[in-house]
Amino acid sequence: MKRLLSILTILILFGNQAYCQDDSPYTTSLKVDAPVIAAGMGLSYYGLTLMHDKEGLTDAEANALQKSNVNGFDRFSAGWHSESAKNISNYPLYGSLAAPVVMLLNDNIRSKAGQVLMLYVETMAVTGTIFTLTNGNVPRIRPLAYSPDAALSDKTSANAKNAFFAGHTAATASATFFVAKIFNDFNPDSRARPYVWAAAAAVPATVGYMRLWAGKHFLSDNLVGYAVGAATGILVPQLHKKANKTNISLVPISSPEYNGAVLTYTF
Repeated sequence: MKRLLSILTILILFGNQAYCQDDSPYTTSLKVDAPVIAAGMGLSYYGLTLMHDKEGLTDAEANALQKSNVNGFDRFSAGWHSESAKNISNYPLYGSLAAPVVMLLNDNIRSKAGQVLMLYVETMAVTGTIFTLTNGNVPRIRPLAYSPDAALSDKTSANAKNAFFAGHTAATASATFFVAKIFNDFNPDSRARPYVWAAAAAVPATVGYMRLWAGKHFLSDNLVGYAVGAATGILVPQLHKKANKTNISLVPISSPEYNGAVLTYTF
């Protein structure tokens, strides 16, 4: 949440640029998108409280955990626990969160900095909402809780029940696929597009592997986190496109009487 607030502050500083949309592939409106961002951040905070308020395992429950109780798809990683992998996973996460700022080095994108940053904050707010509300309501035990080497305090904390789904993976995928989508739409003729998309796919996959190795999440948790993050990173900008090649469009509308948005589906 603190990172999103910082990004929102930057967005406000660039706010005057958000409406210079004549040569942008996107249409945004502060009157429409700002409430979506605010709602997303508020719901993310509420979800975080649900995650923190979970009731942890008792000592007896933690000591009685058996790998055989884990579904066959995920069982191979039950008991994995690596502090080094956990620490390493933070670096690509933080790097991906900063990637949209680096993207402003592109001439086509830099002229629409305010609009792009608004879309980024909205993307991360939506991802945060889905992640925290899901995680806050699904008490899945982390793989490290099955490790005999993990501290009992780690197994009995509320955080030990926050396995589903992988937040690091989701946030990273959301940021990297957002970057790829924005770059693709602002530079449709660039030969660099395949490499940007490849990097967007590789970075969250690396984070997911590190989180798996760290014992923070099972494979299924990472797969869901990857899918949610990638989908959000692509769909939020896509829904704001002027020439939306999908059948779905989200168009801000404004008049002296009201402000809002129209979501349409063309058959």
